[in-house]
Amino acid sequence: MSELTYGPAEDGRDTIRQTSDPLGILTSTRAVVDQASHVRINMEQIEQLGKHWLQEEAQGQKPLMPLWDERYHFSDGTGRTVNWLLLLDALNFCFWAEKDQPRWTIDYQGQTLNGYWAEAAALKRAVEEGLPLWDAEYLHTISEQTIAHIFRGSGTIPLFEQRVLNAREVGHVLLERYGGQFTNAIEQTAHDAIQLVLLLERDFPSFRDVAVYRGQPVRFLKRAQITVADINGSFHGQDWGNFTRQDQLTIFADYKLPQVLREYNVLEYDVHLARRIDAKELIQSGSEEEIEIRACTIWACELLRQSLQRQEHAITAAEIDMRLWLLGQSSEEMRPYHRARTMYY
Repeated sequence: MSELTYGPAEDGRDTIRQTSDPLGILTSTRAVVDQASHVRINMEQIEQLGKHWLQEEAQGQKPLMPLWDERYHFSDGTGRTVNWLLLLDALNFCFWAEKDQPRWTIDYQGQTLNGYWAEAAALKRAVEEGLPLWDAEYLHTISEQTIAHIFRGSGTIPLFEQRVLNAREVGHVLLERYGGQFTNAIEQTAHDAIQLVLLLERDFPSFRDVAVYRGQPVRFLKRAQITVADINGSFHGQDWGNFTRQDQLTIFADYKLPQVLREYNVLEYDVHLARRIDAKELIQSGSEEEIEIRACTIWACELLRQSLQRQEHAITAAEIDMRLWLLGQSSEEMRPYHRARTMYY
């Protein structure tokens, strides 16, 4: 395949060119970046961020990339864990609260958790309480009352009804196509990360994260990609987590990464959009503004990866994603993230 990359064109201006793109994400989001009118990637700041990270590492300040955190994730080393992880990422979206409203939280083992960690811990807590969340038959008919019990805490988890539907979808598709076991899907794709993402897109409608921008499809596949990464992380790259072509995944376009990239001045918003985001106003899911934020996030990270690679520092998109996401976890001093009610992130 051709290469999508960034560098000087004949007229001296910086341009984006083509790279290996088996999921079609870089190609379709590139078309958005080229036409974007609300969001801009600051190429100079990408180079500055790359240099900053390299300087930190040269000074021994390389961030510690955490191993898979089993405090909040169920793990027994079997196919049960694989099914549990599929459910985890089928429900891994939209944890933020409305403006001036408290966030949904849970108490788990003496800790008050919110966001993704609260979701993971709630699902682990449910298993510890005897709920077989790895059982496709159980998930296929799981009740609203059971989901409410699983996510009990302070307040109600956002998009509750959608989460009920997604949990049932996991059970239904597993029973209908994979004998109740997502390990059969992994075997069917011969442990190929790209093929497993495409399988999720094809067979699980809630993972079909594809938008339309000015009449053209734009592929993101955030939760499908992160499912592969999570299985890899949980199994430490062994057994069910041993995938080929995982380095060809993109970053996982959510609402935390663009917040951090904006803080580094890598992403720049037009005045109107910036004002709306800073005021914590809702951005319509599927709008041009939202699609541009996500597309430019993917390309900013891809260009950062290429910049570091040119400086002989190999790094995967997933590693960039994790580093930015961790920075976003201590983001109290940052400007707000964009708010779009969606099940895709």
